[in-house]
Amino acid sequence: MENSLDKRRIAIFLLFAFGIAWAVALVIWLTGGLINSPAVGNSQLTLATLLLATLYMWAPALANLLTRIITGEGFHNTWLRPYFRRGWPYWILAWFMPGIFTLIGMAVFLLLFPQYFDRDLNSLILALPPGVNLNLWVFFLLATVQAMIIAPLVNSIATFGEEFGWRGYLLQKLLPLGKKRALLWMGVIWGIWHWPIIAQGHNYGLDYAGFPWLGLLVMVWFTIVGGIFISWVTLRARSVWPAVIAHAAINGIAGLGLLLSRGTPNPLLGPSPAGLIGSIGFTAFALWIFFSDRALPENPSGQV
Repeated sequence: MENSLDKRRIAIFLLFAFGIAWAVALVIWLTGGLINSPAVGNSQLTLATLLLATLYMWAPALANLLTRIITGEGFHNTWLRPYFRRGWPYWILAWFMPGIFTLIGMAVFLLLFPQYFDRDLNSLILALPPGVNLNLWVFFLLATVQAMIIAPLVNSIATFGEEFGWRGYLLQKLLPLGKKRALLWMGVIWGIWHWPIIAQGHNYGLDYAGFPWLGLLVMVWFTIVGGIFISWVTLRARSVWPAVIAHAAINGIAGLGLLLSRGTPNPLLGPSPAGLIGSIGFTAFALWIFFSDRALPENPSGQV
């Protein structure tokens, strides 16, 4: 592993990661944006959803491959080996901790803003399958279990596209800055990369105060604190796969708080983990990382 910052490869990687993704975002914007995107054929799938899942989210992975090919770096340090026997505890943490953090943030948000708590679970009435007579709180519990156990596996197909680039390549290249600085810069870059779709309503919608600038800043906050957890399991396991799982787990449970909400809570605050209050679980973990001398591995740059 190099001891100096490889600015050339970092620049090439970022050019591809941002260039491909932001070009896709431009196409989405020109064809109606996220909100008014046309359907693909006769399906309910929109063009925006298709482009996000197949090209935007996979831009970092493509950037990883292209940078290695163009610069002649090769594929000796892709971090694709699972090392499950050694790193399995971090796979487990990656699978379940995002859900726990999300539930903590959701609970804190609803305690601070009880006017948004829907005790009757009216939003779940429409989600209940026809003919099924089931207590709504039991249904909510089942939805939570599904989000924490099954969703990380299903969503991993999409999140691999991001994590093979971010944690499988860029994180390695930033480590010469120092472990904690690398995690901070990783979060900032990852957040800015999201900006074109945040500006089109992703995560926070279009009608919050300070649109779109506050949404752009809050997204960077979440990618810093959430990204620190994802990077931590990556470095501890020395494999990209826990990152893929952790990212998929976040995506799978992020909308759970809406099932308990009524009215129009401020999306910049919560109950989603992408809000300032909703992310409090991730924030507490990030603070532990930065104030603990032993949270990060001694030699995170070791070859895997």
